[in-house]
Amino acid sequence: MSPYICAMEEQVDSLQDIQCVIFDMDGVIIDSECIHKKAYYDTFRSLGLDVPEALYKTTTGSSTLNAFQKIVAHYNLTESPEELVSRKRKFFIDYFHNDPSLKLVEGVEDIIKYFHKKGKTLVLASSASMPNIDRVFDRFDLNPYFSAKISGADLKESKPHPEIFEKAASLGNAARKNCIVIEDSDNGITAANKAGIFVFGYANPMCNDQTLQNANLVINEFSEMKEFI
Repeated sequence: MSPYICAMEEQVDSLQDIQCVIFDMDGVIIDSECIHKKAYYDTFRSLGLDVPEALYKTTTGSSTLNAFQKIVAHYNLTESPEELVSRKRKFFIDYFHNDPSLKLVEGVEDIIKYFHKKGKTLVLASSASMPNIDRVFDRFDLNPYFSAKISGADLKESKPHPEIFEKAASLGNAARKNCIVIEDSDNGITAANKAGIFVFGYANPMCNDQTLQNANLVINEFSEMKEFI
C-alpha cells in the first residue's frame, strides 16, 4: 500500500475526533452561485465589459472585493473595486428577494442539524459580505446552529489564502487537526489545504466548473459525511 493511501486512511480515521465543522456558504449552504453570477454579469454589462467565462471562473470562492480588484486591474478600469462591490451588491439584493430559484442546497439543513445534535461546533467561513451572510441566515433560520460567522470581506486576505480558515478554527476553539472544512470551490479547498485542515469537496451539481482535485474527500451528497463523523 502506498504511503499516500496510508496517510489518507489515517486522516479518515482521525475524523472520529472532529470537534469543529467549518462551512462555506455560497454553493455549500445556499444555491446562490447562479444569482451571484447574474449580479456580477449585470455589473460587467453596466461597465460595457464582455468578461469571458474563463476569467470569471478564476474569481469563484474569492471575496467580491478581491474579484473586482482582479477585474479592475485586468481591464484598467477607472472605477474603484469598492464602488463595483457596492454596485454588484445592489443587483444581488434584488435577486435575493425576487429570484424564486434561491434555496438551501439539498441535504445541507439535515447535515447541519446532524452535526449540531452530535455536539460539534459549527462555524461559517464565507467570502460573502456579512450583510449577505446575515440575509441568508435570517431567511433560512440558521443562526441557532452556528457558534460563529466569518466574512472574508472583513479579512486582510481572500481565499485561496488560509486566513479565513485559520480564524474559523480559532473561533471554534479547536485545533486544526480536530476541524473539517466543507467547500465547493478550488480556491476554498486550496485555502483549507494551506491551513492544514481536512477538507470535504462538495460536488455541487449547480456549479460544475470546479475540479475539487485537492480535496481530501469528495462528496456528492452531504449524507455521505455521516459515514465518517
